[in-house]
Amino acid sequence: MNKALVVILAAVVLDAVGIGLIFPILPALLRDVGHTSEIATLLGLMLALYAACQFLFSPILGVLSDRFGRRPILLISLAGAAIDYLVMAFAPELWMLVIGRAVAGITSANMAVATAYITDISSEDQRAKRFGYFHAMFGIGFIIGPVLGGFLGDYWVRAPFIAAALLNAANFALALFVLPESRKGVPGARITLDTLNPFKPLRWALTFKALIPMMAIFVILNFVGTVYGTAWAVFSEDVFHWNGLMIGLSLGAFGVCHALAQAFLTGPVVSRLGERWSLIVGMAFETGAMLCLTFATQGWILFAMAPIFAMGGIGMPALQSLTTRQVDGERQGQLQGVLASLVSLAAVFGPLFFSFIYYGLRDSWPGLIWLVALCVYLLALPLMLMIRPTPMGQPQPAK
Repeated sequence: MNKALVVILAAVVLDAVGIGLIFPILPALLRDVGHTSEIATLLGLMLALYAACQFLFSPILGVLSDRFGRRPILLISLAGAAIDYLVMAFAPELWMLVIGRAVAGITSANMAVATAYITDISSEDQRAKRFGYFHAMFGIGFIIGPVLGGFLGDYWVRAPFIAAALLNAANFALALFVLPESRKGVPGARITLDTLNPFKPLRWALTFKALIPMMAIFVILNFVGTVYGTAWAVFSEDVFHWNGLMIGLSLGAFGVCHALAQAFLTGPVVSRLGERWSLIVGMAFETGAMLCLTFATQGWILFAMAPIFAMGGIGMPALQSLTTRQVDGERQGQLQGVLASLVSLAAVFGPLFFSFIYYGLRDSWPGLIWLVALCVYLLALPLMLMIRPTPMGQPQPAK
């Protein structure tokens, strides 16, 4: 594994830990600063605002990284995140926390730049494996982050924000002193109002006929992926009568299995089956796991299904690699920005949809939520038939 890949993956872990640190204590901080217990609406607003800022700024950071290089954009976003978390740590007013959360959403859009960096330093046959590493490292960071955030928050509710600032500062130093540039900027490049239009990259991506079904599948898979964060805990409480420890252990098992599969199985599976069939196999595993949960009556089934769900995860890096083949190296940042934007869009609407469905089904058949998710998931199958990979650099404009 080359040095540049190790450094960017280490940066991804630190970034994910920094993001995850905040989630366990955000409600407590809002109550502390706002001097009220009625924070449900504000919390929902802040979560939606965070995702909305990612949606708008991921394409912009991707375009800027194509024009000015990956490294400067990463450095600016990491420095901004460190300062933002430090300000939030001592914010005395609610409006400052709201603005700070919006800035955090903007700076976390740098994941689009990180995936573009991985594309730059990887040959086409390496990309699926390395995107698997990316998802594994992000998953590991997201397992560590909430645990550490909850631990620090028990001592002082603002401590996780200081820790997040320090992690982003460490990430900045790592990028500044160790990370080489993967793609130099365009000489004489300038920032224009057109550059800052977040919808222009999406319109550009829709001119690629081969990309359209892949992006639709990408949205569906990420949309369905939000059902786990939305329904897993309440489903476990309602059906198995689990306490917080058991829910945490099941989520930990899910996260560990997912990270291991991404890191060690994606590459071999894609090497043997190819990206398209790896995507199909991954979808088949996840379909089977959701079907089992629909009829589950014993808690051990959730632990048994963790490896099956993890095998389902190999489809995402395979799909992400497949999309990179449709665009030449000059626009990989723009493409990754569009994909990251679609992830954020799914993160805004997915939880709203699945929470509404779950609480409508809760009293009659809680497990039906997994069947609903499965039905949405199956919408991707006809789109699979539309995938016709084109040689890299030979895009087919949409009619």
